[in-house]
Amino acid sequence: MVHIQNLKCRGCENTIIKRLSEIKNISEVKVAQDDETVSFDYHTKHDFEKAKHVLSAIGYPIVGADNNLKTKEQSKVNVL
Repeated sequence: MVHIQNLKCRGCENTIIKRLSEIKNISEVKVAQDDETVSFDYHTKHDFEKAKHVLSAIGYPIVGADNNLKTKEQSKVNVL
């Protein structure tokens, strides 16, 4: 489980689930809006790192990672 930033709505949840589920070796993606967490199963550390990269790229970086204005805006653009 990872804590993420910019999680605001059900659309954000759906976007995260869709995008992470598209990654090979990532499964069982679950998003909890109330505590701003994402959990998923993965096979290797590389798979986990790829998932973190995708989260950041779509505007939901891990807590502690850079969360600049561009990243915050990206999370709004990606909502399904």
